[in-house]
Amino acid sequence: MAEKLLVYDCETTGLDKQQSAIHQLSGMIVIDGEIKEEFDFKIRPHEGAKISDEALAVSGVTLEQISKYPTPLEVYKQIIEILGKYVDKFNKQDKFHLAGYNNRGFDDEFFRALFERLGDKYFGSWFWSDSIDAMILASGYLRGKRSQMVNFKLATVAAACGIKVEDEKLHDATYDLMLTYRLIKGITMLIDMGVEKWKEIKQEQNK
Repeated sequence: MAEKLLVYDCETTGLDKQQSAIHQLSGMIVIDGEIKEEFDFKIRPHEGAKISDEALAVSGVTLEQISKYPTPLEVYKQIIEILGKYVDKFNKQDKFHLAGYNNRGFDDEFFRALFERLGDKYFGSWFWSDSIDAMILASGYLRGKRSQMVNFKLATVAAACGIKVEDEKLHDATYDLMLTYRLIKGITMLIDMGVEKWKEIKQEQNK
């Protein structure tokens, strides 16, 4: 079975997954290391959603702007259509790994809540329960430098890993997504190299 990733990033109206909403969802479908499709959806907050002025300011959008975005249902239908091109939701061995930055503790929960709010309880039919989180991957790689880092946000971590960061583009989901994907690719490559080296050592030991 092919390795299937949904590398994605959410921008939200706040921090509470139950009361706040996603207003931008960007992602890319990656199959066996090849980018097959990219998307960038703007989503109107659901009725009654909690909207923080501070959260909107971070994303550089206004309440007036997001109130004109397509409804969650409209975007949900488009998301399902994209997912269905690459995964058979009725095959338990055919799913995406969700991948992002701090997605395990944030984006994944908001994404699932979007489905559930629309009455879809089968989020797990599309995605494995274990996610790939670039923050966790980077934590091991940068453990020797952690005490010298001002924080462990995406931009700081990417820069520490040698990735050029354009500060003025941060907090746009499409740009954060690309930073995240480059981070995952780089660290995964190092991990794979380490695994191969370990295999070589074991082979030598077993001779």
